[in-house]
Amino acid sequence: MLDELLGRAALKDRIDELEDEKRRLREQYEAEERRRSEAASARQDAEERVNRLEDKIAQLEGEVERERDRGDGDASLSYRRVEMLRGERLDAVLARLRSVDAGAEGALTAYVDDDDLPEAVADAFGDRAALVQRAAPCLAVADDAGVVSATLDVPAPPAAFCEWGDGFRVDDEWMRPTGSFALALVRAGVFAVGEYDGRDRVSFRGFRSDVKGDHSKGGFSQGRFERRRDAQIDEHLADCEAAIRDVDPDRLYAVGDARLVDALDVDATATAAVDASGDPEDALDDAFYEFFATTLRAI
Repeated sequence: MLDELLGRAALKDRIDELEDEKRRLREQYEAEERRRSEAASARQDAEERVNRLEDKIAQLEGEVERERDRGDGDASLSYRRVEMLRGERLDAVLARLRSVDAGAEGALTAYVDDDDLPEAVADAFGDRAALVQRAAPCLAVADDAGVVSATLDVPAPPAAFCEWGDGFRVDDEWMRPTGSFALALVRAGVFAVGEYDGRDRVSFRGFRSDVKGDHSKGGFSQGRFERRRDAQIDEHLADCEAAIRDVDPDRLYAVGDARLVDALDVDATATAAVDASGDPEDALDDAFYEFFATTLRAI
């Protein structure tokens, strides 16, 4: 009664109405924030899928071009067996290769970094030398008795060489995670770098950046969109380079989107295109697994 007489009842009703309105607005704001977050995540996922597909397309186009250059004469040749080697299986195969004693000048090892085969490789593999060309860049191993005849992909390749010896030259540092090194993953909007002691990761840093997708509407808006995206990518790469320099590794392997990896201003021991994406830490684990894998091709 007193509240009504003093006019406070109406004020209290108004306060309740404003509280309800504030609550509704807060709920709308929170819902909008969730939608924006989901949209940003969906956009990032879509961009990562586009990047992976572009990497695959580039790889396939390269293979098609190499096949075209070789012509139809090699079409009937095929590998006796192809196997992806990782972890303990890779260790076992490398140990087996090192155990070969072919006698003086009986084992050929060559790192072939393009389609131009050294004469010794062409002679050792004979009419199946085209399969080495098809696998290049690769490490080629063969013995003079024809017992061993194979190529292996090399994650951290040496300079090209070709030599005969009593055994095969297969250095761990080319093929396996050994000693102290850093692995950096760079994709549009995603970065991760880890320091390793062999297969054990001893440090990690990762982050996401706001990098727009590849497509927008045409005309002037498209050009403006692309300039903004390019600026975001430049900023992302600068942040990646700063994070890598903070680690300052003795050996650096840089992997991810091939275009961005090539654009990095860092001194990398080896680079590779990998499909790893998603959460930075999980993506780095996937990149490590993918990078330190070797394809064995029996010839």
